[in-house]
Amino acid sequence: MTATPAGPPRLTVDELAARAGVTVRTLRFYSTKGLLPPPELGPRRVGLYGPEHLGRLELIEELQRQGLTLAAIERYLAQLPEDISSLDLAIHRALVASWTPEAAEEATRDQLGRRAGRALSDADVDRLAAMGALHRTDDPEVFEIDPGLLPLGVRVLDVPIPLETLVAARAVVRLHSQATAHDLHRLFRETVWKPYRESAPPPAELERMKELTDRIQPMVVQALVTAFQRSLADELAAQRP
Repeated sequence: MTATPAGPPRLTVDELAARAGVTVRTLRFYSTKGLLPPPELGPRRVGLYGPEHLGRLELIEELQRQGLTLAAIERYLAQLPEDISSLDLAIHRALVASWTPEAAEEATRDQLGRRAGRALSDADVDRLAAMGALHRTDDPEVFEIDPGLLPLGVRVLDVPIPLETLVAARAVVRLHSQATAHDLHRLFRETVWKPYRESAPPPAELERMKELTDRIQPMVVQALVTAFQRSLADELAAQRP
C-alpha cells in the first residue's frame, strides 16, 4: 500500500484484488471491458488504484452476484456521476445488496482484515456485526460476512455512532427495502405479467418478455438507490439550522 502526499493510500493490483476478494485475473478482465477506469501510474510506472476503484469493483461484483450481465452492469455504471465518491459507491452496493437474498461468505479473522485493509479489533468486529456486515460462528476466529454490506461497514467503522443506533438503522433499512420490493413485485405482476400471460402469447414472445424483465431490473435498482440518496439529502438539509 502506497501513501501519496495529496491523497489517500493507493493500492497495487494485487492489493486491490485482495481487498475486493477477487482474483487479479478478474480485475484485469473488468478493466479490459472498460468497467474500471485506468489506474494512476506510480514510481516505476506501477499502476496504483484508489478508493474509487475499490468501490466501483465492489459494486460490479455485487451487480454480477445478482445475475446481471456485463452489458447490464455497463449500463448501470454509465448512469453514475463521473466524480462519484467511494462512499456513494459503497451506499449503492449496500442498497443493491438489500434487494437480493443474502449470500454469506466465510472468512477467517486474517482474511477479514485483508478485506477491510486494516487490523480489526474486537470492538470493530462488534460494530460490523451490529451493522449486519458479518456474523459470528462457533469458531471465534471464523466469521460469515455479507459481501454487500462489508465495504460500507468498514467505511463507517470510525464514525462515532452507538452500537444500538447501528442496529436500529439496519432494521429500518431492511424493513422498508423488503416492503418496497414486495410492492414493486406485486405491481409488476398485476399490471404487466398477468395481462400479458392472459393474452396467450406464443412461447417465443414469452421468453422475450422474460429477457426484457431482466433488463429492467438494473434500472429499477438504480432508480431506488437514487431516490433514497435524494430523500436522505433532503431530510438532512431540512434539519440544518
